[in-house]
Amino acid sequence: MNIVMFGATGTIGSRILDELVSRGHSVTAVVRDASKLRGHENVIGTAGDVFDPENVAEAVTGADVVVSAYGPGPENPDLLVQATGSLLKGVEASGVKRLIMVGGAGSLEVSPGVHLVDTPGFPAEWKGIAVAHRDALELLKGASLDWTSLSPAAYIHPGERTGKYRMSLDQLIVDEKGNSEISAEDFAIALADEVEHPAHARMRFAVAW
Repeated sequence: MNIVMFGATGTIGSRILDELVSRGHSVTAVVRDASKLRGHENVIGTAGDVFDPENVAEAVTGADVVVSAYGPGPENPDLLVQATGSLLKGVEASGVKRLIMVGGAGSLEVSPGVHLVDTPGFPAEWKGIAVAHRDALELLKGASLDWTSLSPAAYIHPGERTGKYRMSLDQLIVDEKGNSEISAEDFAIALADEVEHPAHARMRFAVAW
C-alpha cells in the first residue's frame, strides 16, 4: 500500500514505521525534521506541518491510507486536539478515505461508563494528555472519513515483538493480575494488521497482552 504517516519518529511511531516497511508497504513520513528518520528503502521523508490543513491535504493526496502517531507529550496536551482537527480537515479535503490514529488508554472503560482517566489514582501528570485523547476521539466520531482509533494498554513501552495481542472495543484490557500492558512493537503489529485488513472502520478499538 501507499501510506502517508505523521509522527513516524516517536517511540510508538518509529515502531509502526518499521512494521509497515517490513511488510513491504511504501511509506511517506511527514516530519518537521527529516534527519530524524532512520534509513529505510521504502520510506520517503518529506517536510510538513500537521497543524496546517492545506499542507496535510497536499501531503496525503493519492495515499491508500493515512496513519497518525502524532503525540505532543504530556506537557502540551492541547496540541493533540489541534493536530487532530487539522488532520481531519486536510485528509477530508484530499479525497483520501481512510485515517488510522494512535489513541490513548485514558478513555477506555474500566467499568460501564467509567473511564480509566476518571478513576482515583490516575497519575495527575498524565491526565491532561489522556483527556486530550478523549477529546480527539470525539472529533473523529464527527468526521466523514473511514477513521479508526487504536488505543494501547495503560502501560505501553519499547520491548519484545511477540506477535500476540488481545482486542476489545472500548474496554481496558487487563491480565489475570489486573495489569494492562503491551510493547510498542506488538501495538505496531496490531495497527499494521488493521491497515491491511480493515475491521474497525468508524470505530475505536484497543489492544493489550
